[in-house]
Amino acid sequence: KYPSIFGVGGGCGKELPFVTLTGKAEKIAREESEARSLMEPILVKNLRKLLMLSIDCRVPLEKVELIGNELGLPHDFKKSLIFKYPEYFSIKVINGRAYLSLENWDSLLAVTAREERFARERMLQSAGGQNKVRITKDGNYLGPFAFKMCYAAGFRPNKSYLEELEKWQKMEFPSPYLNARRFEVADPKTRKRVVAVLHELLSLTLEKRMTSAKLDAFHSEYRLPSKLVLCLIKHHGIFYITNRGARSTVFLKEAYDGTNLVDKCPILMFNDKFVALSGRNETSSVDMGADNCKVFDLDGENQVVKLSHVSAETEEGFLVHLPPSLTSNIEEVYC
Repeated sequence: KYPSIFGVGGGCGKELPFVTLTGKAEKIAREESEARSLMEPILVKNLRKLLMLSIDCRVPLEKVELIGNELGLPHDFKKSLIFKYPEYFSIKVINGRAYLSLENWDSLLAVTAREERFARERMLQSAGGQNKVRITKDGNYLGPFAFKMCYAAGFRPNKSYLEELEKWQKMEFPSPYLNARRFEVADPKTRKRVVAVLHELLSLTLEKRMTSAKLDAFHSEYRLPSKLVLCLIKHHGIFYITNRGARSTVFLKEAYDGTNLVDKCPILMFNDKFVALSGRNETSSVDMGADNCKVFDLDGENQVVKLSHVSAETEEGFLVHLPPSLTSNIEEVYC
């Protein structure tokens, strides 16, 4: 099926059949060790940041293993990464449960992907000589506490929506790397901080995406909202959720240009070479869709909730299939 990757020979007479890589595939295969070597410092850094985001700078080892593929961790990461860097990591048993713990805090790592993006945009703005900062019709605002908004093509926010969004974009909030215990849950700034935590968690993954179930598994470690899905839907300019039932996946919108991941790490670029050789589309792509009316079927329930505030001018709501447990007090979403 893939003659550009595999060559089949033998099978005649006494010669046993055999399979080899083609010349092109073998050339690409030789690049794997270099790609994995380049990945190691990236993985170590992201794993340290993952622990720094948590309340006690530790995460149950089983939960790290749960999202190992999303983080790009090798199968033997305990040996190849954890034990290799004792100055950064340790495994401690607390109340009969194994935890991956951070050994040393590094304030230089306590910078979010959102803050790095703002620094780059501020440099570009200074170079362009544009000093006026204003909210745009798509909700984007160049400020130290603003998030990149990527709404669907059919979404047309009205004036009141943009006014509320501008207030939210300008609102200061604590860094997600500060201990969540220090802040009141009901404080609007704390609620915005939760969005920053989710944004940073997805930024640490290889493909800037994770299933909603896996995100929710870190509820206690990162003080995530009890109604996580509603929080993600409310901030649909930042997050995108696929319609895949209980296995729905959450994407960081700004990480994608159309259907393609913008920044790829060395191992993804290596994988893409093999995928291209097979004649298939590149990996790390998703259909974000063009409609502003999306349906999320989370568990097969037939209850539909219409969030009409999403697009007041077009009168096209945000249709969501949610279980009854999530639809109570829908206007009082945690964040």
